[in-house]
Amino acid sequence: MKLETRILGAALAGLSSFGLGACASIAQDAPAPAARPIGNGPSADYPIVIGDPFTIDGVTYTPLDTMNYDQVGYVTVDESGTKGITGAHRTLPLPSYVEVTALDTGRTILVRVERRGPMTNERLLSLSANALGQLGAEEGAPIRVRRVNPPEEHRAELRAGREAPLRMDTPQGLLEVLKRRLPERGSAPLGDTRQAPVSGAVPVPDIATVDPDEEAVMPSPTQETDASDEAQPAPRNDALRPQLPMAVEGGPTPAPVMVETSEDGKFAVQLGAFSVRSNADSLARRVQGYLETSGNLTLVRVGPFATRGQAAQALAMLRERGYSDAEIRLLD
Repeated sequence: MKLETRILGAALAGLSSFGLGACASIAQDAPAPAARPIGNGPSADYPIVIGDPFTIDGVTYTPLDTMNYDQVGYVTVDESGTKGITGAHRTLPLPSYVEVTALDTGRTILVRVERRGPMTNERLLSLSANALGQLGAEEGAPIRVRRVNPPEEHRAELRAGREAPLRMDTPQGLLEVLKRRLPERGSAPLGDTRQAPVSGAVPVPDIATVDPDEEAVMPSPTQETDASDEAQPAPRNDALRPQLPMAVEGGPTPAPVMVETSEDGKFAVQLGAFSVRSNADSLARRVQGYLETSGNLTLVRVGPFATRGQAAQALAMLRERGYSDAEIRLLD
């Protein structure tokens, strides 16, 4: 009996050793797990890097987190071979997102700024070859660069190296105004005097920086364009909302009117959303706009307009006045 027990124990021990050996063999033969891909979610946009000041050919650049950055200048191609729809800028945070407009055509694309550059004072922005192709521009073409806060789905496309949807083309009337703001070389700011021009030459002398806080009445495009290229002012659909009195210098500023959207007015230009009602009131007075409420926010809008074309004309005029974050909204 004892002999049988020892034989059975030895057999079990042998089987156990064989099983462990087989498991070890299987584990050694299995392929190593693949490396986890780098995330492409919203966290890939953080942390934002500002960086230290640096100098190029005697000009010192100080990177800043400027939300209303808006300049005109000239584009160059990024020779580093970088893929995707990306760009290099000297002072914007890394990463950040900008609208780039080709001033020759009005075509506007969304670009992710990921690098410092260009390392020359003659150019405003470096674009990857793919980005330059989407813009349809060539080396040295005049451009406008405006920092924006695009929706997450567009950010995700750019982070993945793909093109984001094209932005709305810039109206021809505004393109003519922007071209006249171009310096011979380098770049020039639009609307914010804190964005110093960078150029080897003096900027065009007939260009004046527009401060939105100093104007109470939207100017007519005839103040900015030649008679031969005169643009018609955006029509105001007075049948859709009460007529607001124009501000008179030295007199009280009229309060904005809460207006109920008309069924005929499908488009409006939105200038901002404010958690503090008094700030919305102040802006609405300056642009002769109206207010709407969305949750805890007060929206400042101009319109409504029956067509997108009318809204686009108003948008061009507002951006010319320095409201670079204004955008067209389709009303419910």
